[in-house]
Amino acid sequence: MFKSKLPNLGTTIFTTMSALAAEHGAINLSQGFPNFEADSELLKLLGEYAERGFNQYAPMIGLPALREQLSIKTEKLYGAVYDSDNEITITSGATEAIFAAIAATVSKGDEVIVFEPAYDSYLPAIELNGGVPVYITLHYPNFQVNWDYVASKITNKTKLIIVNTPHNPTGSVFSKSDLDKLAEIIQGKNIYLIGDEVYEHIIFDDLEHYSLCKSPFLKERSFICGSFGKTFHVTGWKIGYCLAPKALSAEFRKIHQYLTFSSFTPAQYALAEYLKNEAHYLSIPTFYQKKRDIFLKSIANSRLEFVPSQGSFFQNVNYRRITDQNDVDFAVYLTKELGVASIPISVFYHERIDEKVLRFCFAKDEATLQKAGEILSSL
Repeated sequence: MFKSKLPNLGTTIFTTMSALAAEHGAINLSQGFPNFEADSELLKLLGEYAERGFNQYAPMIGLPALREQLSIKTEKLYGAVYDSDNEITITSGATEAIFAAIAATVSKGDEVIVFEPAYDSYLPAIELNGGVPVYITLHYPNFQVNWDYVASKITNKTKLIIVNTPHNPTGSVFSKSDLDKLAEIIQGKNIYLIGDEVYEHIIFDDLEHYSLCKSPFLKERSFICGSFGKTFHVTGWKIGYCLAPKALSAEFRKIHQYLTFSSFTPAQYALAEYLKNEAHYLSIPTFYQKKRDIFLKSIANSRLEFVPSQGSFFQNVNYRRITDQNDVDFAVYLTKELGVASIPISVFYHERIDEKVLRFCFAKDEATLQKAGEILSSL
């Protein structure tokens, strides 16, 4: 009999809820993808490069022009200098970058600190590489980190800490104080970091994104993973990247070259050209904050409770004033009976902690958000 390496894993909740939404004709606010097109300028660039014949393998580490633009952008935004030849790698989405970083770092028995609720790709990657997850549980409504508790969970086996900011699924963001405390905790220890920063530009209310690379100390031990798909509304292109010091990048690339080798070539050319205009990413916070606010206004008079999301394109709501039903069953009910699909937050906890919270994606057009809000306000 075939022995599974991941015996406890089934179909992801994202696939399940999207399929349920399609089956019942529901408004799909579950899976995190936009229902609107990307900038026509970016799409035109993609078509032009494809038509000009840029359709074969890109270099394994990524197109030089795209890596150079990332280097320029990162220094401009965060004051962090990365050598585009040795410290920046283009990947097939941020999920690949996160997997490669975990595989490059974690060996059998190594402990990996994971803040829960956690994006679902982390744990399988840790398990496949023989790592042992150590969970730090965060709670609704603010999902704040107790750093003293984190410090108490550090052992001589701790090898890696995964930091996700802005955070999926909670919409919270790390502050400078959070990074300072993180640095203090790992000072003098052989601990590495993965920064899942795919929502770096989707941050609201004049908050600042504190990338791990803003701290010289943290930068030197960090794999920072980003996503063009999330930033520019092209999730299907699956173009991400990893920023890491030369020695870490060398190990990262050993995994990457046998995982995907290279990524979608014409998109790399298009993105390299598109990034030259900084307005294309500097305008993103305002763009998505408007959508968040439209959605929140549409449910303001409902019985749902919420704290406005600080970042990402997700909004959590608490439905405890409506029913005691568990979050998975209530999410299914909303999809089948009322026609709005969401993601239950309990699936992001290994112990399936149910705090009566659902996650809604507001990366949708205005009409869709308002319609969904009307339905939810009828509860």
